Amino acid sequence: MDRRRVLLIFGAAWLSAALLTWFLYSSARAPRVEKTVAIVAAARDLPAGTRLRKEDLKTVKVPERDLPKTALLDPKQALDRPLLFPVNANEPVTGTKIGSATGVEGLPAAIDIGKRAISVPITDSSGVSGLIQPRAHVDVLFTRPGSLAEAVTTTILEDVIVLAIGRTTEGTNSTTTPAANAQPRPPAQSATLLVTPEQSRKLELAKNEGKISLALRNPLDHTVASDSSATTSQSLYAGLPLPKKAGDERPKPPQIIVQKAPEPKEPPKPKRVVDVFRGDKHIQESF
Repeated sequence: MDRRRVLLIFGAAWLSAALLTWFLYSSARAPRVEKTVAIVAAARDLPAGTRLRKEDLKTVKVPERDLPKTALLDPKQALDRPLLFPVNANEPVTGTKIGSATGVEGLPAAIDIGKRAISVPITDSSGVSGLIQPRAHVDVLFTRPGSLAEAVTTTILEDVIVLAIGRTTEGTNSTTTPAANAQPRPPAQSATLLVTPEQSRKLELAKNEGKISLALRNPLDHTVASDSSATTSQSLYAGLPLPKKAGDERPKPPQIIVQKAPEPKEPPKPKRVVDVFRGDKHIQESF
């Protein structure tokens, strides 16, 4: 092999080694492109109990390898749901930090600032046969028991929002077909109302003084009734005979039958006795 060919081979090998070294060095210095995923994060510091709105959320990109297991990928998944824990700005909003939109854990977030939530007992009749659903508007009626002169019914609250019926905070969908093996839901025994602090005190007193009933009203009707007078038993029975109480009926006195004394009989008239002698016989005859 001649010298020129040897030099060409060594030159090609050296050039190849130089190119390989430069490629490896450049690859080591070049930033590695990582795959990222957009997740939901807080747009500002949010305290616990905040019901999330669109302006409270944003999306941030994180490396796919650092993606939290309960991360939310769509802001719609967090809308109108309450925060269970405080979240700082730019912190990911995960499924473990928010409550259900219809669960009882989100009820405190549904209470407006300056309002209170208070529960009142209801029955099938006082709760309009179960037709009252969460977010409905109702009037609260109070009935004070007592005698005919003391019994009275009046409207103590008007246009009050129902937050929950029992432990349900979302109305039922009548178009949804229940499962075949689904157990019937027991009737609710309480209704949670959204009221002011003053109304909560009035409602608590009414619960302990008498009976409370709810009157369902149109959610678009916010008018206050001009007639706020109470209904009493006297006005209820106006023009009608008053009902008799069980203790008002007294037993009738026994009927006394007077028997007339028998009329005295006339004394028998005196008889006339005549002595009759016939021979040696003596006979007395009366006439």
